[in-house]
Amino acid sequence: MSVAKVSALAYYPVKGLAGIPVDSAEVGPTGLLNDRLFMLVEPDGTFLSQRKLPAMATIHAELAGDSLRLSAAGAASLELAIQYDGKRRDVSLFGKWFGQGVVQDSAADEWFTARLGTPAALVRVTPEHDRPGWGAHRGLTGFGDAHALMITSESSLDGLNERIVEHGGDAIPMNRFRPNIVVSGWPEPHTEDKVLRMTAGSVEIGYSARGIRCAVPTVNQATGAKAGPEPTRTLATYRREPEYGGGVSFGIKGAVLAGGTIRVGDEIAVREWIPDGADPAQN
Repeated sequence: MSVAKVSALAYYPVKGLAGIPVDSAEVGPTGLLNDRLFMLVEPDGTFLSQRKLPAMATIHAELAGDSLRLSAAGAASLELAIQYDGKRRDVSLFGKWFGQGVVQDSAADEWFTARLGTPAALVRVTPEHDRPGWGAHRGLTGFGDAHALMITSESSLDGLNERIVEHGGDAIPMNRFRPNIVVSGWPEPHTEDKVLRMTAGSVEIGYSARGIRCAVPTVNQATGAKAGPEPTRTLATYRREPEYGGGVSFGIKGAVLAGGTIRVGDEIAVREWIPDGADPAQN
């Protein structure tokens, strides 16, 4: 019998920008260390994402001590000192969460505005940031959509790609779904949907809710361009979720129940399964 393991890890310092693959990570209440602690916002404080600006996928942000390095093809890189506190501005996510972000260097705002062709300002979570998620296990999150972790499995992607290819499309890579944790070794696609609690390394994770997908998985993460209807078109044929407003799902959202260290190669141990046909997020 195959053993489920962590096959990939990634975090996203700035929400919506390119991810950083890692072999190991410290995990705290809001997820992998430094995941989505920064965010780009419009002049009114509304967050910016690949839903509106797919080119964000090709911009890289890398943490270096107390600095943030920004880079993009065809542009001079920029390094700026991180402002952990100071001037603040009101920010919002989806018109549902309203809070504040710490204003960063105006040079970053100019750099992002030039790259994206629209006004964009960079903010960081405040020191007292305390934002709960929702679902079976609520947990906490930084500037993530609503949860600490996005978890997918290789078997789920294999099953999806088989269907896409059968319909004449091209297989897609996992990075379209921008996961934090990818699991290998589960023989059945979407086994993650059935996991209520699991451990990986010294980290304990609780199921929050199904991962309802927006338009971002249709963006080619290498080119920053929308690449057609897949995978949404194929997911819509077998992954509709009436309990979530009819959206399509792939992967799950998770909460951190106990922090620690997680590494690629760590064995996944399921501590509690969700009964067949149930979804505790809907209780």
